[in-house]
Amino acid sequence: MDDSVFNPLPDVLAGPILRRIEPQRLVLWLMATRPLTLSLVLHPDRLDSRSITLDETLCRCVPVGRHAYVHLIEVTLETALPQDVAIGYDLRITQPGGGDTGIADWAPHLLYGGESCPGFVIKSRLDSVLHGSCRKPHYSSGDGLARADAWLAERHDQPEERPALLLLTGDQIYADDVAGPMLSAIHELIERLGLWGERLEGAVVDDSDALYAAEDTYYRRQCLLPQIKSTEALRERFFGGVRKPVFTTDSAANHLITLSEVLAMYMLVWSPVPWRSIRRTEPPLSEEHRERFIAEREVIDAFANELPMAARLLAQVPTLMIFDDHDVTDDWNLTAAWEETAYGHPFSRRIVGNALIAYLLCQGWGNAPERLSVPISHLRQLLDACGDDGFLPVKPQDALITELLRFEGWGFCLQSSPKLVALDTRTRRWRSERNRHRPSGLMDWEALTELQQEILDEPSIIIVSAAPMFGVKLIEGIQRVFSWAGKPLLVDAENWMAHRGAANVMLNIFRHTRTPRNYVILSGDVHYSFVYDVRIRHHEESPRIWQITSSGVKNGFPDTLLDWFDRLNRWLYAPWSPLNWFTKRRRMQVSPFIPDRAKAGERLWNGSGIGHVRLDDQGRPIEIQELGVDGITVRFHRARDEY
Repeated sequence: MDDSVFNPLPDVLAGPILRRIEPQRLVLWLMATRPLTLSLVLHPDRLDSRSITLDETLCRCVPVGRHAYVHLIEVTLETALPQDVAIGYDLRITQPGGGDTGIADWAPHLLYGGESCPGFVIKSRLDSVLHGSCRKPHYSSGDGLARADAWLAERHDQPEERPALLLLTGDQIYADDVAGPMLSAIHELIERLGLWGERLEGAVVDDSDALYAAEDTYYRRQCLLPQIKSTEALRERFFGGVRKPVFTTDSAANHLITLSEVLAMYMLVWSPVPWRSIRRTEPPLSEEHRERFIAEREVIDAFANELPMAARLLAQVPTLMIFDDHDVTDDWNLTAAWEETAYGHPFSRRIVGNALIAYLLCQGWGNAPERLSVPISHLRQLLDACGDDGFLPVKPQDALITELLRFEGWGFCLQSSPKLVALDTRTRRWRSERNRHRPSGLMDWEALTELQQEILDEPSIIIVSAAPMFGVKLIEGIQRVFSWAGKPLLVDAENWMAHRGAANVMLNIFRHTRTPRNYVILSGDVHYSFVYDVRIRHHEESPRIWQITSSGVKNGFPDTLLDWFDRLNRWLYAPWSPLNWFTKRRRMQVSPFIPDRAKAGERLWNGSGIGHVRLDDQGRPIEIQELGVDGITVRFHRARDEY
């Protein structure tokens, strides 16, 4: 591609994104086109400004291409920043010709009206939290992050009204379900930035360049696997768009494969800037695929138009995030048999590994840099070893993938009030010992024991679990039937109750005598929103448990189907129904909340948006609402029944 047809590349492609923000510690993330010399300027309300030169110890820079560098800023402060007040900040870039530029110069879209720089508030307690999951760019709705930005714009100058955190609870990207226009943009951005290439094993193409140029690279990636019997299961699992007749049909024909594809995806879903650096041309396509491309382009264009607002939210609210399956691939680690298939073939192993490397760089690193220091060090060694030809060395890349597949430090904690614990429910699975095709438990015994130790004697706790700990009984029952039939992949049979061992250990944690008195469980995954109040039956000292699910940020469930599930669930699992005694949580009393805009007593709310929870000084929810992309706010209030 001839760079002369473009304006010069900007210094910053994406970010800054506020990550872990504490009184004596600040973590920010950004993607730049060169290694930047930066200074961080802080403007606490009614206090003197502070300027901090960010040397190599405070700003780590990782090259992912000739013109692409991930920067992670981590600053420890000797003097704590004030809490519950507005703190403006600026990142000043020293220019090669002299002088410097600030955020108002190179990213004015990150500022609210009247601001000279973005800002944040460090809350003394988690009194207000935004949360959501499942942000699919080509889903035909507005963007929940843009809706959250509009909500924040109304109160950004009121520190007491700003949220303490934005929690993204899974599927921040859809690596397995990509629109044609998005994949085309990814390939243009890879070329524009010179993102690193890689050699491929086990496919009919030898390397990333051949992949991008292949006739089947759009809408037909299943054809890139060798046509031999041993790859039939792999083609169906990764690229076939596994048909799930009970729930949805997703297409995986554009599944991301290379590390550079996933990294480009992150830039394109978090920032409007990369879109301005590419032509957005239409690749050669068959007539059938061209019609689909044109239809998808309209939705992708609308998504890109809302990115300035989404980027502003991420620059103004501390944001923590944890993966779910689509950040890597659909049904990731669902069963032991799935793992045998995926990790037993070099091509699929590389696909999963590349998504994990990108997650490490773009999501995980900012959650808890100290927990990820070893894999980040090994990743830096891999990238530094990139040859003059721009290709990553094969053996070190595969070695890093092996390390990440065994890594057990993806979850994290925030020592806040109340304490927050984000669970890794994807990589530490409790595999079925009786049948490798049965769903694995979402966490194994050791991981659940660590969770219990983490929360003992805490008065209140916020748990981030991608999948709801307490889901809709009817839907879980359908998943159980398909699991018994040996077909869990058909219905995404992933729920906490699907594995007896994991379910029992999890439920026993709530019964422990030193368990917290108040639990708030924030979840996503399911593409609809609901709230349950859960107690232990016949237990005077039962903890209060609120299961609060917000999904999706830009995704949804088929309306008619969800309506039927909602009605059937109320009939079949009414308080008097004997079916309740056949569930694993029969000793738990579950009281549903009703959305205030429900037409006929529905418990499940369907619609893209972002969840918002306000908590009292004991960590109990006092307001639970869904900020819909249509501008409507839906509030949940307690129903009369329980089951």
